Amino acid sequence: MVLLGLAIAFSTTAGAAPTGEKAITCTNPTSGANWQIKVDYAHNTVDSHPAQISETQISWQTADGENYKLDRKSGNLTVIVASSTGGYFLHDTCKLDD
Repeated sequence: MVLLGLAIAFSTTAGAAPTGEKAITCTNPTSGANWQIKVDYAHNTVDSHPAQISETQISWQTADGENYKLDRKSGNLTVIVASSTGGYFLHDTCKLDD
């Protein structure tokens, strides 16, 4: 009985986690511009960039040095762009289905 209970609990938990690839639409709230990011949960990438994916956050960095952090609960996306003049932050929102 205990093993059956553990098997059911594990399958429920494992089923809740996203798998495969998913396109997520993000929006710049100032301009209203939309674009998509492609998250590959199986390979831990976002738009082919290596990513750290946890239950609460997805973070990745581009070759240009831009750092992205997506809050998986609120859909808030923070982009940190470094530059010789100090850099800047962008705050966008992404539509999450789960």
